[in-house]
Amino acid sequence: MQLPPESSEQRSEMLDPHRREDRQDAATEIAGRLAQKGLDVDSDEDSAVLADLLSAVERFEAAVIWRGGDPMVNMPSSTDPENRAYVLPQRNGGETLQAYAGRVDDAAAGLEGPRIA
Repeated sequence: MQLPPESSEQRSEMLDPHRREDRQDAATEIAGRLAQKGLDVDSDEDSAVLADLLSAVERFEAAVIWRGGDPMVNMPSSTDPENRAYVLPQRNGGETLQAYAGRVDDAAAGLEGPRIA
């Protein structure tokens, strides 16, 4: 069988009719996990982009813990965080999720240096 010259994603969907549904389910699950962390994202976003953002957020949280902070005390909605550097950066209006994930990664990198006791 000759496959049409379409994108690899289109071919994958043609070969696996449930692929789109699986990707939407993954996006919904990841968006829910991000919401638990205080982020408002749309499950209509690409699941791979949401997964990248979740990875960046988890890296940031690990860096906060490494520094002795508590991610639950330093939520984006916290009124009295222990350290403003331990609060996940806010997403700017109109900022793409890819750009935001990059800023979160940069913030995590800034916290990952030598631990200050």
